[in-house]
Amino acid sequence: MALDVQRWRGTATEEPDPTRRVASRRLLASLLRPHKLSIVALVALLLVQNLAGMAGPYLVKLGIDRGIGHPPVLVLVTALFAAATAAEFATRRAFLAMSGRVGNAVLLDLRVRVYRHLQKLSIGFHERFTSGRVIARLTSDVDNISELVDGALDDLVLAALSVLSVAGILLWLDLPLALVTLASFPFLVWLSRWFQRASARAYRRTRETIALVIIHFVESLGGIRAVQAFRRERRNDEIFGAVNDDYRRASLQAQRLVATYSPAIKIVGNVSIAVVLTYGGWRVLHGHTEVGVLAAFLLYLRRFYEPMQELSQFYNTLQSATAALEKLAAVLDEPLAVPEPRSPVHLPAPRGELAFDSVAFAYDAGRTVLPSLDLFVPAGQTIALVGATGAGKSTLAKLVARFYDPTAGSVALDGVDLRSLAEGDLRRAIVMVTQENYLFSGTVASNIAFGRPGATRAEVEAAAAAIGADAFIRALPDGYDTDVRKRGGRLSAGQRQLVAFARAFLADPAVLILDEATSSLDIPSERLVQQALRTILASRTALVIAHRLSTVEIADRVLVLSGGRIVEDGPPSALITGGGHYAALHEQWRDSLL
Repeated sequence: MALDVQRWRGTATEEPDPTRRVASRRLLASLLRPHKLSIVALVALLLVQNLAGMAGPYLVKLGIDRGIGHPPVLVLVTALFAAATAAEFATRRAFLAMSGRVGNAVLLDLRVRVYRHLQKLSIGFHERFTSGRVIARLTSDVDNISELVDGALDDLVLAALSVLSVAGILLWLDLPLALVTLASFPFLVWLSRWFQRASARAYRRTRETIALVIIHFVESLGGIRAVQAFRRERRNDEIFGAVNDDYRRASLQAQRLVATYSPAIKIVGNVSIAVVLTYGGWRVLHGHTEVGVLAAFLLYLRRFYEPMQELSQFYNTLQSATAALEKLAAVLDEPLAVPEPRSPVHLPAPRGELAFDSVAFAYDAGRTVLPSLDLFVPAGQTIALVGATGAGKSTLAKLVARFYDPTAGSVALDGVDLRSLAEGDLRRAIVMVTQENYLFSGTVASNIAFGRPGATRAEVEAAAAAIGADAFIRALPDGYDTDVRKRGGRLSAGQRQLVAFARAFLADPAVLILDEATSSLDIPSERLVQQALRTILASRTALVIAHRLSTVEIADRVLVLSGGRIVEDGPPSALITGGGHYAALHEQWRDSLL
């Protein structure tokens, strides 16, 4: 149990990567590029807002030094103060409205890019990149960027403008007082640098740990049947408790840094104000400066130190958004293992002829599955692939479906290399049905129509009838309009398999691949499917992978694979009497039925 917990904790480590920073900046630039004019307008609004805000204390100075005893001047200063306040309000409102539109447009573009790219990435990527991490990218990471866009960014920029503006105005108003104020700068710089370094590590740790919480949560509930079947709730509770506690401790450490930094800035600010008030009062008494200047100085100091105190929260949000952008950029930079062709070849009417020419394939450098394979499948022929687990049957099927590209050699459809075939033509020509038989939330009819979205209701029902699913579908509470619920949970395993068959048959591909597709069917259902297959597969090329050799009997030709090589090839009737591998497998299968 401890080892499981430690393994989960070990997956949290993510070191900063300079290449990721470059990629994230490139991504940010591409997201902002369509909004250049709006960004220029936003900068202008921020500058006007800052200028209006900076005018207030200076107008107070004029009111005190020039307006007292001069009513017309005081009225004018009051009017100008009101105008500055109104301008600050108007520009702030306009900025928030425009930045909201730009920010949401950027987030929409980002979500669309990530989602589209994830759909294009190969099966291999999704097999090694857990669903929990994918969800974390599209939820917590996008939320972190959204938090920055929704208000923190303009507050951060405005705070920086205020600090710079105030520093310049103080130097202009009274140089001696300004120099006294700027004496606190070394402390502020030291505090800020310390907080930047320490919080960067702390906030990165919080992001890593919350990602583990999300991943474990998603994977535990996604596999809840296995968890409950094996009574592993306690184990999962312990792992979740460990990663959740890691997140708590990481968040606590980040909060401790804020609890140190913010009060320290406040202390420095209050000491500076006390010193300015004392020294400024002395200068006023001795006629070296005016009362209005001192009042303006104190008002400006508030505008100087308040943003510095809030910088900790701004920096937290900025760090979270920066790290999230780096992760999303890494996903978008993930290369396509099966890229679309630069000059696609169109195949409007495929016949279904398949050719493997010296095909080799390895999932990684140390695990070769197909060393060298030559195979020709004429159009319209049904091929059964049999062999022990790991013999290469499913790999061969995935190469035909172009879930992967061969390491060497080529796979061709009607003489066209699959790597050159237009994506749309490839997906219409080749359809694969797996034992997973995944169904989407929605009606039975919509799940069947997934194979051909433009199909009519009559075509959907005809496809279901062809594979023997029509009877059980009509017996459902709402027939074809029955909601199958999440992942088809309302249907039995065999019913889900039949719906998946109907979906594939409606797509009417030139090549149909059945990868262990009858594994979930009971004997009566399997017989119905086999009867339908004899009719439907007669006009198309088919690759059938099955451990149930009853399914193999419908094939025109059987290929027996061992170690990624074809060791037997021929009609099933001939191989049964040949005394070879297939004959032995057939005998074992018959014995298992007794």
